[in-house]
Amino acid sequence: MRITRNCGSLFGLGIPLCHQKGHTNAGFGSTMRIISGKFKSRRLKGTPPPGVRPTSDKLRETLFNVLGTRVEGAIFLDGCAGAGAIGIEALSRGAGFVFFIEQSRKACQIIRENLKALEIREGFKNMETDLIKALSGLDMRFDIAFVDPPYDREDLYERVLDMFGSTPLLAADGLLILEHSKRKMLPETSGRLRKIRSLVQGDAALAFYSSLEDA
Repeated sequence: MRITRNCGSLFGLGIPLCHQKGHTNAGFGSTMRIISGKFKSRRLKGTPPPGVRPTSDKLRETLFNVLGTRVEGAIFLDGCAGAGAIGIEALSRGAGFVFFIEQSRKACQIIRENLKALEIREGFKNMETDLIKALSGLDMRFDIAFVDPPYDREDLYERVLDMFGSTPLLAADGLLILEHSKRKMLPETSGRLRKIRSLVQGDAALAFYSSLEDA
């Protein structure tokens, strides 16, 4: 797949400084809302399957406030996508293309239904498969890669960091963002990656990584 991308500078961030079993559904409720962009205030419907822990509206808002205009035109990964709220928010804010990767059949169906309800017919790929398997088969460089593994899957965090740190999955000036429990410490470096920012909100945290080669 050949996609034209718009890659912003790391220093243009404006930084002020697969969902799987093992999670609760706290903070989801019956609907989530799109926070900003073309589909602002539209509701995303669907009850996530047991064990899926969607990113809260508040944390999602914080994430996109940090990313700012960097999202516009970006090739965006929503990994362990759950109900797809992160990727749909990215599309609402002008992302060039979004890859949703989620191995739960029910969650992928929710993503498809929400995209259909919003009349989004292009600019995305919904992949119902294992995250590592999908990334291994993609010939793609992401401007922004957001991955939210189950908090107790330390092996998956390690594999994601290893893959992005040892292969050219990130575009020049690209960002890898991992959501994790605030009680879990992620490494400062992994291969070609270095952590450039951490944010904590409630029980969740976000770790931002960029390539050492871009420093």
